[in-house]
Amino acid sequence: MSGNRSRRGDTTTPPVDDPAFDPSGDRPAGQVLTGGGRSAARKSRQNRRRRTLKVISISAAAALVLVGGFAFYEYQKLNGNITADSLYNGTKKSNLAEKPDAFGRTPINLLVIGSDTRSSAADCKIGGDCGDGGAGANADVEMVVHLSADRSNATVMSIPRDLMTNLPACTDSKTGTSFAGGYAQINSSLQYGPGCTVAAVQQLTGIPIDHFAMVDFGGVVNMSDAVGGVNVCVNNNVYDPYSHLKLAKGEHTLKGLAALEFLRTRHGFGDGSDLGRTYAQHIFLTQMINKLKSAGTLTDPTALLSIANAATKALTVDNGLDSIPKLLGLADDLNKVKTDRITFTTMQNAADGNRVVIAPGAQTLFNAIANDQSLTTASGGSTGAGTATSSASAAAPAAASVPASQIVVHVENGSTQNGARVSGRATTVQGALVNQGYSSNSTIADAPSSAATTTLSYPTADAVAAKEVATSLGLPASALKAGHGSQITLVIGADWTSGSTFPGGKASPAAVDTKVALNGTHDQTGNQTNSCAPVSTQYTVVVNGIGMNPTQAYAASKGVPDSAP
Repeated sequence: MSGNRSRRGDTTTPPVDDPAFDPSGDRPAGQVLTGGGRSAARKSRQNRRRRTLKVISISAAAALVLVGGFAFYEYQKLNGNITADSLYNGTKKSNLAEKPDAFGRTPINLLVIGSDTRSSAADCKIGGDCGDGGAGANADVEMVVHLSADRSNATVMSIPRDLMTNLPACTDSKTGTSFAGGYAQINSSLQYGPGCTVAAVQQLTGIPIDHFAMVDFGGVVNMSDAVGGVNVCVNNNVYDPYSHLKLAKGEHTLKGLAALEFLRTRHGFGDGSDLGRTYAQHIFLTQMINKLKSAGTLTDPTALLSIANAATKALTVDNGLDSIPKLLGLADDLNKVKTDRITFTTMQNAADGNRVVIAPGAQTLFNAIANDQSLTTASGGSTGAGTATSSASAAAPAAASVPASQIVVHVENGSTQNGARVSGRATTVQGALVNQGYSSNSTIADAPSSAATTTLSYPTADAVAAKEVATSLGLPASALKAGHGSQITLVIGADWTSGSTFPGGKASPAAVDTKVALNGTHDQTGNQTNSCAPVSTQYTVVVNGIGMNPTQAYAASKGVPDSAP
């Protein structure tokens, strides 16, 4: 029995499961382990390591489950925040479509809508008039954001809310309320849903709208807080008692309500009209974009989550942007554009009483956007100050040596069908040319006699301009007749009895004159961060029954606290 090593009491080789044996290594003084004892100790240490690794693995797995669950929860929450509506509510289907570039890439046109909806007591408090009970929303802001096919440049064009234009017939997809169409203020189109505003903007500009994003008063407040405020500058003391904006001359960081007041004020800047407001909005957006890019906010998960949460709660988007992956894809595309390649503009307009109407040059600006033509050079300068460029090759001159706006075309109708002249042909083609940016001085007439084939004749000196016209209409080379007449003359023949482009031809839009496109648009590029909003010097406000300018109003309202320090 003395040789039985399993016998209890054998101090030489105690079993590893002996309660008296301490696996930590502590043992009675003088106790010596034999080879078998050392093996048992090693097994004990291995068991301890296994138990430790098991605990770590379980803890790590639990952590991953928690993190994954949190991420899934956040993803679901953000997705659940999104409100979507139909993109297009026009009763007549739009046939506008993006034109792919040589590599098959297409531009993106996003319509940003700022709604004056006051759907809660909080909205009424910050938005003023709530006499309509929250009904009858209007679009205080309408901006077409154009992202080029190659993602190298972008254009942001504001449409004044006071613009009078022909609105299309449309039906609100959610309420079923309809509008028969007619001459009205463009911002009223939102009363029949954002899809009606999309239809109105497409009809006005000829620019295909791919998506929309709409935000209301409360959304602006929450989003400005999420980005940590936006730095702006005013060139003088300003107080607008209508929007409640009150700022001292100089720079300020605007958050929450102060940001909304700045974006809404129309009596504080410029001439006190909606135009001054669009200029101030461009300054605000320029500062916000530069802050997001320079501060690394877009790569900071915590900051980005806060912005995403505020944005998804604030926005109503079309069904094509109704998920987080879709919104992230658009944000990634927008983030690719450098700030100096973003052009902010306001469409050309002319006064019409206390409203505005479309002005010469606006169609050229619309065409530049619709044709994906860049309004900045490769070095970030405005093309309005130099040679026109295209997004496909921003550093190269545009294809046309003669700006389309300077090309006058005399259009004659010589087309016949079944022995009779086809009416309206000259008007249709001449209108299409003008809409593409050709001179509005282009004329129409009936040809002296019917023509079997279409011809474009021109004096030798106008060869470049004539080829540009032929390219825009899709005419074959055989139609061009050099060295004839004193002007460019298009005779429409029996081989072209319908449509505004030649049957079977490959028409390409004319490269527009970007100097004309930007003339009078108050354009600026996205890297111009030193601009101050110009405070109005006109009597645009009333304080204590007395008309005065916003700077005088600031001095006369010492008891009113400033919107921001």
